[in-house]
Amino acid sequence: MAASAVHHNCHRLLALPTPSRHPRLSFSPRPAGLRSFFSAPGCRLGTHAVALAEPELMPPEEEEDGDDDARFVVVTFYKFVPLEDPHAEVVRHLNFLQGRDIHGRIYLNEQGINAQYSGPHKDAVAYADWVKEHHRFSDMLVQTSPSVTGHAFPRLKLRYKPSLVQLEGGSLHLPLLDPNMRATPLTPSEWKGRLEARICLDVSSSETSRRGLLLLDVRNDYEWDIGHFEGAQRPNVDCFRSTSFGLSGEMEDPSDPLNGIDKERTDVLMYCTGGIRCDVYSTILRKKGFRNLYTLEGGVSNYLKAEGPAGWVGNLFVFDGRLSLPPATFRPSEEEEEHRRWVACCYACGSEVVELRHRNCANIDCNRLYLCCGWCAEELRGCCCSDCKVAPRLRPLLPGHQRYLKWHVYRDGR
Repeated sequence: MAASAVHHNCHRLLALPTPSRHPRLSFSPRPAGLRSFFSAPGCRLGTHAVALAEPELMPPEEEEDGDDDARFVVVTFYKFVPLEDPHAEVVRHLNFLQGRDIHGRIYLNEQGINAQYSGPHKDAVAYADWVKEHHRFSDMLVQTSPSVTGHAFPRLKLRYKPSLVQLEGGSLHLPLLDPNMRATPLTPSEWKGRLEARICLDVSSSETSRRGLLLLDVRNDYEWDIGHFEGAQRPNVDCFRSTSFGLSGEMEDPSDPLNGIDKERTDVLMYCTGGIRCDVYSTILRKKGFRNLYTLEGGVSNYLKAEGPAGWVGNLFVFDGRLSLPPATFRPSEEEEEHRRWVACCYACGSEVVELRHRNCANIDCNRLYLCCGWCAEELRGCCCSDCKVAPRLRPLLPGHQRYLKWHVYRDGR
């Protein structure tokens, strides 16, 4: 069964029916009614379910002294600005980071910088402040979030990269330096207002109030699975680089929410985790004739910090070792509504799961990032399906929240 079909069957609230047997599974399904609280990363979500599952975070090992400078944080920022000699900038940044405990991904090219890294608060903030000292980056939005288990990245990768985000064909040819070609940014409060207005439009039968308003999630499908804005269109790709929303032209494509809409009268509200993917993709849509493009400034992480989880359901997927963060991570003062439950569906069998953390398929040649219940994880030995279970190159089933090393380490026999 295709993943999309499994997801379609998961769109329900709380009480899920007895799971049907997945066609690809050769083992006995988990007994009906058994809920999975398996601690490994796994489970696909239902669209309307509303549970916030707290990730199992280990306490920091050295916080007795209360030293704020020593606590670990994850820092993210990006900025599109012209850099005449990005290779020289790489050297300059590497020199500044000498002796500082920074792990992460920092990319520079002719169009600017994109950074996600972790480190002790003192070192992490010092680097961001140093970047902002340059007048071109002085107004750059810098976002921080806690990383209570230490580094969220295995090592530092700071280098020149032709594309600041993964995209087929690269991004150097896109007009990213022209703000008029990018989507119009909305502050979190403006975004919240648009969401509330959208609800009013949805319940109205007036033709005049039906001026199109489309909420578009440009992330990956597995990100949507653990959390998204209510009413957002689900991505149809598992990798942003192959996103094709709005590119179907005159061809009928029911999976493309932008297909056939009025490009002059439809407001397209785009969002992603931190904002950079929307900025990049909006230039593609702008060239395709879409006029009214808006993006959430700073992405979902900035929204959760400023407005809390209003309109958002589930957790936020992040591309580091933490994987899944509840909204309270960004706004600790926000009281969680304990009665709100976000329930998920296992990718393999469709049964109910509440642990919102992904795992990678143990089949090295698959490596699918998916959500899984504990029963299927055990029966399939960490694989996403029975076909992968009998693949020739398998990694071991890891207990708890342990993560595999990079897949090429196993591929190369190291």
